[in-house]
Amino acid sequence: MASAEQLWQSVRREAEAIAAGDPVLAASLEQSILRHADLGGALAQQIGQRLGAKDDDRARFAGVANEAFAAAPDLVGAASLDLAGIVDHDPATTALLPPLLNFKGYVALQAFRVSNWLWQCGRRDFALLMQSASSERLQVSIHPSASIGTSVFLDHATGIIIGALSTIGDGVTILQNVTIGRTAENPARAPRIGRFVLLSSGASVIGDIGVGDFAKIGAGAVVTRDVPAGCTAVGVPARLTNCPEHAIPA
Repeated sequence: MASAEQLWQSVRREAEAIAAGDPVLAASLEQSILRHADLGGALAQQIGQRLGAKDDDRARFAGVANEAFAAAPDLVGAASLDLAGIVDHDPATTALLPPLLNFKGYVALQAFRVSNWLWQCGRRDFALLMQSASSERLQVSIHPSASIGTSVFLDHATGIIIGALSTIGDGVTILQNVTIGRTAENPARAPRIGRFVLLSSGASVIGDIGVGDFAKIGAGAVVTRDVPAGCTAVGVPARLTNCPEHAIPA
C-alpha cells in the first residue's frame, strides 16, 4: 500500500504530464495541484471550492480543512486510502487525478472527515455548517457524528444521506440515492454497516440494525432487519438471498 506521500507524488506526476500536453489545463492544474506541497493542501482547496458559494466561504472552508489536516494527519492518510480505493473499486477509473479533481463524492467524503474532526473537538456549529454546505452544493449529507472507515467510495454521489450516529466500515461502496438513518422510535441507535458492503442505488437502511461484512444491498431495497455477513438483501421490505451456507449474523 502506497503511503500518503507516495500517492501525492503520483498525483503530481499525472498533473505535470497533463499540464505539459494541454496548455488549456496547465493554469488550473497549477492552482489545484502543482502549487501545493502535499495532498492536504490540495484537498483543502478542493473542499473550499466545492463547498463555498462565495470567496469568503471558500476561504473559510479551506482554512478549517487546513487546520484539521495539520492537527490530525491521519485525516490525510484516510483521504489517501479513499483515493486509492476509488481506483480499486471503479473499473472506469485508472488514474488518481480525475477522482481528486472531478468526483464530488470524494470531496464530500473528505469534507465529512473534517466536519467529524470539528464535531469531536466540540466545534459542532461549524461541523453542521459544513454538512449543510455539502448537502446543498454536492447533494451528499453526512452527519458529522457518523463514523466512516477508509477506502470508502461514494459512486455518482447524488442524493446520499448518512444520518447521525451511523457507522460504516472500511471498503464500503455507496451508490446514488442511498439513505442510512435512524427511526423516530429509537433515535439513540443507528445502522452499523460492516466492511466491504455494497449499497446499491436507491437503497435504504433504517433503524437499529447491522449489515455484515461483504453483504450486498440491492437497488431500491428497504432494509429494516439485520443482514448477515455475505448475504444479499433485495426488495421492499428486504428479504435475504444468496447467503453463505453458514451465514454470520451482523
